[in-house]
Amino acid sequence: MIGTHALLQQGVDFADLGLVVVDEQHRFGVEQRDALRAKGTRPPHVLVMTATPIPRTVAMTVYGDLETSTLRQLPSGRGGVSSSVVPAVEKPGWVDRAWARLREEVAAGRQAYVVCPRIGDLPGDEPEDADGAPPEEDGPRSDRRPPLAVLDVAELLRSGPLAGLRLDVLHGRMTPEEKDAAMRAFAAGETEVLVATTVVEVGVDVPNATVMVVMDADRFGVSQLHQLRGRVARGKHAGLCLLVTDAPTSSPTGQRLAAVAATSDGFELARLDLETRREGDVLGAAQSGTRSGIRLLSLLEDEELIATARAEATALLATDRGLADHPGLAAEVAALASDDRADWLEKA
Repeated sequence: MIGTHALLQQGVDFADLGLVVVDEQHRFGVEQRDALRAKGTRPPHVLVMTATPIPRTVAMTVYGDLETSTLRQLPSGRGGVSSSVVPAVEKPGWVDRAWARLREEVAAGRQAYVVCPRIGDLPGDEPEDADGAPPEEDGPRSDRRPPLAVLDVAELLRSGPLAGLRLDVLHGRMTPEEKDAAMRAFAAGETEVLVATTVVEVGVDVPNATVMVVMDADRFGVSQLHQLRGRVARGKHAGLCLLVTDAPTSSPTGQRLAAVAATSDGFELARLDLETRREGDVLGAAQSGTRSGIRLLSLLEDEELIATARAEATALLATDRGLADHPGLAAEVAALASDDRADWLEKA
C-alpha cells in the first residue's frame, strides 16, 4: 500500500504488516511513525529515508538502535546546484540582478520557481509549512514585517521584473484539481515561472527547472532550504538557488544562510541544524528545540564518548549475566523503564 498521511487514520488496517518505508521522514512526527508501526500484528521492519538528516535524526542515530546507510553521490545525469545569498537591504541591486538572472534562464528555455513562506489571501495568515529558523536566533524583533506572500509577490512580479513571462501560482489552499492543473502546466513547459509555497518542497520533479529564488529565506530552516533547492537541477542543466533575505550578513541568520549556500552536503547541514535548533527531546515528541533531556552532554562535542558508551552498553548486554553484576546500573535502567520515557524509547 502506497499512500500519504491518510494511511495513519483509523480504519486503515493491514492483515500482516511486515515492512514500513517512510519517505521524507521529517514530514512525520514521532507519534505518526509509531501509529504506522502499530498497525502490524507484530513489530514490522522500518526504513526511514530523508535527504536532510534533521537534528532529531542525528540524535537518534547516536543514541538509538537506528542503523544508517548513506548515499552521498548525486543521481547520475544531474547537474549540481550553486547557491548564493542575496542581502536585499544591504545590496538592493543584487535583487534586481536575481530577477535578471532568472529571465536569462527562461530566455534559454528553462523554468524557475519563486518560493514564499506565506499564501497571502487571508489577513494575518501564517506561513504554510515553514520549518522556521530558531525563533531567538537574532533576538526579539517586534518590528519585523510579515512574511512575503505568494499572491502578493506574484502580482508584483507580473507587473514588474518578470513582466511578459508566463507565471502561475501554487499553494496549499488551492483545490487538488487546481494544484494538479498548475503542476501539469509547469511540467509541460506552459508555465515559465511558478510562484509557490513549500508545497513544492518534496515530490516535484521538473528536470527543466534550473532556478529557484527563495524569498524571505531567513524564515525557513536549514533542512527545508536544502530540500527546496533540491527541486532544481534535476536534469542535465546546472541549477541556481538564490536566498533572498533582509537579514544583515553579519547576523547569526545571515551567517546561517551563508553556511547553507556554501555546501550542498546534507550531512554538514544536519550538523549546522543541530547547532542552531538543538535535537529536541530525545525521549519525547519535540523533534527540535531547546527542550531536551540531555544535560551533561553535547551531541556535537561528545560524539566519541557517546559512541564508546553505546559500544560498552551493547557488549555488556550481550553477556550471559547482562546487568546482574552491575546493580547500580541496573537500578538506573529500571528507573528509566518505569516512567513515561520508556514509551518514547519504543516510539522514537
